[in-house]
Amino acid sequence: MTWTQTPRVAVLTPGRYNSAYYEHAFLAGEMGAELVEGRDLVVHDGLVLMRTVTGLKRIDVIYRRVDDDFLDPVTFRSDSLLGVPGLFHAYRAGNVVIANAPGTGVADDKALYAFVPDLIRYFLSEEPILANVETHLCRSSEGLTYTLENLDKLVVKEVGGSGGYGMLVGPHASAKEKGDFAERLRADPANFISQPTLALSRAACFTDGRLEPRHVDVRPFVLQGKEDTWIAPGGLCRVALRRGSLVVNSSQGGGCKDLWVINEEQRNV
Repeated sequence: MTWTQTPRVAVLTPGRYNSAYYEHAFLAGEMGAELVEGRDLVVHDGLVLMRTVTGLKRIDVIYRRVDDDFLDPVTFRSDSLLGVPGLFHAYRAGNVVIANAPGTGVADDKALYAFVPDLIRYFLSEEPILANVETHLCRSSEGLTYTLENLDKLVVKEVGGSGGYGMLVGPHASAKEKGDFAERLRADPANFISQPTLALSRAACFTDGRLEPRHVDVRPFVLQGKEDTWIAPGGLCRVALRRGSLVVNSSQGGGCKDLWVINEEQRNV
């Protein structure tokens, strides 16, 4: 067994069949970290060890790209083949750091959308600069009634959903899809929010030998230090590659486009 004074970092990926695997590999390469799957790791005596051709090597820090439920089949879903048995035990014992530990995604709960303006006022004592997307909480009787009566106009999302899963785009849904989703809403209203369908911008894409418009959105990156915060001069431009689709997630067939940020002088050239 090899022990070193330098912490060993690993990016835990579900594997090469995951839609974001290229991103996982890129991050690991740029950070100089190990790229591992669950089967590459083993927990022994409360330590997380990586299998290598030269023996077991300790992993000190994990940046995981595996969902909470699949992270450890001993603690969470017993049928998971993506996680590491005993990983959560090693984490609770303080023998491994999980950079994005289970539970740190609580702020991703989409029900928080409705409270963003109030959060800004409370914590910053400021009025919001950008308008919030109107958000209806289906956990309230008013929100549920409004959502059910306007399914054909709304986008309905699971509060804990991601990757474009578990959602309904009303204007593009069939009558059966809307009916089935209405039953899900009535059965578990607290698990859903609804929002108006936004008119996403469109950009030209070279598809099947010709240029066609596709819907795009931009994800900015904000870097926060101990004292200063920076907005990166760029971002991730996601594109819905299917004709007419508003879902840009890579797990739903979306892709990425080059993003150019120009100033007014450049625009007028």
